Amino acid sequence: MIASTASTGKGTSHIGEAGHPRAQVDPLTALRTPDDPPWDVYLTGPVFLDIIFTGLDSAPVRGTESWARGMGSSPGGVANMATALARLGLRTSLAAAFGDDHYGEYCWDALETGEGIDLGPSRTVPGWHSSVTVSMAYEGERTMVSHGHEPPPEEPAPDCPPRARAAIASLTPGKRAPWIAQAASKGARIFGDVGWDDTGAWDLARLADLEHCEAFLPNAEEAMRYTGAACPREAAHALTDHVPLAVVTLGADGAYAVDRRTGETAEVPAIAVEALDPTGAGDVFVAGFVTGTLAGWPLADRLAFAGLTAALSVQEFGGSLSAPGWSEIGAWWRRVQSVEGQDPAALERYGFLAGLVPEEAARPWPLRRAVPTIGFGRSA
Repeated sequence: MIASTASTGKGTSHIGEAGHPRAQVDPLTALRTPDDPPWDVYLTGPVFLDIIFTGLDSAPVRGTESWARGMGSSPGGVANMATALARLGLRTSLAAAFGDDHYGEYCWDALETGEGIDLGPSRTVPGWHSSVTVSMAYEGERTMVSHGHEPPPEEPAPDCPPRARAAIASLTPGKRAPWIAQAASKGARIFGDVGWDDTGAWDLARLADLEHCEAFLPNAEEAMRYTGAACPREAAHALTDHVPLAVVTLGADGAYAVDRRTGETAEVPAIAVEALDPTGAGDVFVAGFVTGTLAGWPLADRLAFAGLTAALSVQEFGGSLSAPGWSEIGAWWRRVQSVEGQDPAALERYGFLAGLVPEEAARPWPLRRAVPTIGFGRSA
């Protein structure tokens, strides 16, 4: 396991500095042609306003008032995934419904202007209030409280997705999403993830849109429940009866993947870090894996990169706030190479980064990310 010397900044109320730079690296630059689709990745889903309280010494106690030493705000929900993709240099298009309140305006501006995400397929719904999640991070755990009104009766253009190299779909048991088949018919490579099955059925046949997926990325518990396998690795192999590529995340143990088309398997251990907040880590992992897949990297490199981006994200608070960009990846790569006694084999696992990370002067570690505040307007 590779050692990371990143300071987590625990105990500070500062999460970020204003402004997040656009990605300095285009991982697909060698593959781009004039006939390419306009977007690398398309995704759709609900957007939340996330408000994150940090610096709590313990969980809130009933009947008392707790003061947090820090607070951040950012778009959440599907915005976590969209932000992670955009910060890794992928041209990202998002279809989502936004409330016409100040929260909705803030989320729209943060995604479109702050992250460079295409919101052409998105829309603002008159009279609809934005959904809000308040997250309290303490002792490496999180507690969340959410509020939202009934969603709009129609998703924004769900059956007319734009042309894209890939699409990321959250599969829902017992339901089909028409846009997934439409995207696949236009040549998009579909990457599917899934949430907890509240019905308890855990029946792969109920994931009807899995038939359109090139890859399926559940966590270990989900994979074992869906397949009845005794261990996550066995579950990954069983899943390849239903999808060409199965990627199972193993939490602190890393990730395991099986490609039915090539017979290739890969397993990469996790990077040892002190996790402050796991919010959005799964989304960041998927974004890293999609990036490596579209760039044509070997399976093990894709797993290593996805695990690295997820590890960097859990050292920061928040969902989209914590998604790393190439500056953070480059700073980590330069930093770990300077650690005395570093395992050469572990370093070699991430050697593919040498030709990718931006060549720039060393910057302070950890690199703090943008935390725009709703209460501050733009100066004239």
